[in-house]
Amino acid sequence: MPAIDEAIERAIANLRRRQETRGSWAGDYGGPMFLLPMYVGAAYAARRPIEDARRRRMIEYFTNVQLADGGIGLHAEAREGSMFTTALSYVALRLLGVASDDPRTARMRAWIAGHGTPLGAAPWGKLVLCTLNLYDWRGIHPVPPELWLLPYAAPFHPARLWCHCRQVYLPMAWLYGTRASVPADPLIVALRDELYAGRYDTIRWEDQRDVLAATDAYAQSTGALAAVNAAVGGYERLALRPLRRRALDECLRHIQYEDRVTQFIRIGPVNAVLNTMVHWFRGAAADVDRSFAALDGYLWDGHDGMKMQGYNSSELWDTAFALQALLAAGGGDDVVAQAYAYVRDNRIIDEVPERAAYHRDPSVGGWPFSNRAHGWPITDCTAEGLKCALALERLGGIPTDFLAQSVKLIVDWQNDDGGWATYERQRGGAWLEKVNPSHVFGDIMVDYSYVECTSACVQALAAARRRFPGVAGVDRAIARGAVFLRERQRPDGSFEGSWGVCFTYGTWFGVTGLVAAGAEPGDPALAAAVRFLLGRQKPDGSWGESGESCRARRYVDHERGQVVQTAWALSALVRAGAREPQAMRRAADFLLRRQEPDGSWARESLVGVFNKTCLINYDNYRHYFPLWALAELRAYAG
Repeated sequence: MPAIDEAIERAIANLRRRQETRGSWAGDYGGPMFLLPMYVGAAYAARRPIEDARRRRMIEYFTNVQLADGGIGLHAEAREGSMFTTALSYVALRLLGVASDDPRTARMRAWIAGHGTPLGAAPWGKLVLCTLNLYDWRGIHPVPPELWLLPYAAPFHPARLWCHCRQVYLPMAWLYGTRASVPADPLIVALRDELYAGRYDTIRWEDQRDVLAATDAYAQSTGALAAVNAAVGGYERLALRPLRRRALDECLRHIQYEDRVTQFIRIGPVNAVLNTMVHWFRGAAADVDRSFAALDGYLWDGHDGMKMQGYNSSELWDTAFALQALLAAGGGDDVVAQAYAYVRDNRIIDEVPERAAYHRDPSVGGWPFSNRAHGWPITDCTAEGLKCALALERLGGIPTDFLAQSVKLIVDWQNDDGGWATYERQRGGAWLEKVNPSHVFGDIMVDYSYVECTSACVQALAAARRRFPGVAGVDRAIARGAVFLRERQRPDGSFEGSWGVCFTYGTWFGVTGLVAAGAEPGDPALAAAVRFLLGRQKPDGSWGESGESCRARRYVDHERGQVVQTAWALSALVRAGAREPQAMRRAADFLLRRQEPDGSWARESLVGVFNKTCLINYDNYRHYFPLWALAELRAYAG
């Protein structure tokens, strides 16, 4: 297969050129359109000038993603605007110095006026506007800090929420409890008039709490949410000042803990910005300085401008996958050694202090999504890191007892349903989703078991079983994980993905997890997955799935074939042991045709997603997944 051999060599050379000196692959992890406006707002509130070159690139980014009708979508490739992101983006452009009569802001303001003004923005948007004195705190449902004083046994204790969710609502509670807002300077006054068509001073704010634009209404209001809002509203009218002060102190204690154990990186960009705002409003200058220094790590100057990423980086995740692709290709020993060093040096070797008091699970033995400094271990990142460590144990540097601890950590993370969630075992009931107050996101309240996380953990445990035969609990965990995967397979043979687009991604993971658990070619689940994939292959040999699949929760065709999704589908066919040489060769030919002369593959549609609605860019996927699939096909074809 000379053509495939040549493509593989070019792809390895491409990875070699792109590799950072620290051994990792850095890449664009942008896409969500609510992040950069929050950063700009925090910088304005804290009187932190944004240097001119960076400011121009930020404006360029907003310009490049603005839709023809003037709106800004929830993510960079959205086809419809969102009031949440359009209102915040308008404010950001004005704070960055763009005039109100500039064609970009004029079109954006017309879109806002035509869709009901920010009175209909999703609650996160309203809260951010409150901190900038562009929305009144009376116009949002209370976010009572007193929830953090409840005993953990209480069903509404924030520690029962998904960790990203609770770390966002933690600073929100402090900001709400203090009614923190910047002074109404002339620009803020002008923005009030622009956003609300001169009606700001006449708005009945209490009547706006449940106003929600159709553009922002993915998770619909429920009777349960209405009951909760009524209850916290009643409490807020009776809240005692001494209890409020105690609750605010408790929230601040948890905020400062998150800052300390993540070196001010925080778990993600939303709480990173909101924690920064907390420190600004409480007058903690040193913490504000450290916050903005860490926020720089979230900014990325990409092909379309300066943006804020969904994490401080995706480096460990990307490096683990690129490393496995290189191992499958059997080349690039120098690249492999450097990548292994990054995986080795960014495993989590220190436990966070006072875990129980701050509702943290064990960390030692884990791997993060980005780097050790971030410090939050994740199930599938740990699994991918462990797989790399076991495959390259000959290179040394990772003690055997650490590998054993990783195995134990993964086993202990398994949920009662046999699956694995993201950061922690599931702590709250699925009923909590009925009180999802975000509206623009789905499955945000609870850390559920996911096909991808379960598959990765099963794969890692299967590899560890070969290295550490007889380790307690591993066999049972693999068996239970396999049952979970089989139960999650849809009647059409597909698996729904939650962190990538969508059924192509999920099916790649579902097949791989079942094979790792012992499923052999001809297994009914594998055969069904193969039929599903073959039924979606395009005439040109590719697969292409739209990001709308994630929102609709059904397969939606993309108008064009996509390289990364074709690689996932081809790899899944190989791993399932499919006897479909013609379909597989057509897929390979598509990947070969799309490869650039330098060994890379061109940028295409976003293939990452979170919480059903927001696409996100994993730019490095196009550099190693096609390589991996071609290498597997070469080995399979013999």
